[in-house]
Amino acid sequence: MSSTSVVPEHPAALANYRSFAAVEARDRKAWLALFAEDAVVQDPVGISPLDPSGEGHQGRAAIGLFWDNVIANGTQKFDVKSRIPRGDECAVFVTMHNHISEDLAFDCNMIVIYRVNAGGLIASLRAFWDYQAVENQLAALVGG
Repeated sequence: MSSTSVVPEHPAALANYRSFAAVEARDRKAWLALFAEDAVVQDPVGISPLDPSGEGHQGRAAIGLFWDNVIANGTQKFDVKSRIPRGDECAVFVTMHNHISEDLAFDCNMIVIYRVNAGGLIASLRAFWDYQAVENQLAALVGG
């Protein structure tokens, strides 16, 4: 993982570190195991084609479908700029590099907020990023 070789000690920062590592390794099972049964993933936060209701993907089954429909469609690498852990949460400023195919890739700046429960499992993951900016990058790449 391109973020750093130092494993964080704070529970929410550690959850983020493990989440990014599982995604980069393309390990769906390991990634899903990081989430509480009733967790919510909002990626991106708000209404988008990835989440038409804007309420997020609720529960491991829905989060698994998010993996299948979104994460599995590319190969992601994360360049973590900073992690700011406080309480049971960690805010992460990161650039995600996503390769969809040999000729199709995009970068996306994000602020991702992880909240963990008492057992250290992810209770919520909220990713703030500009869906339209990513669509614009992709359209420019395919000539649309």
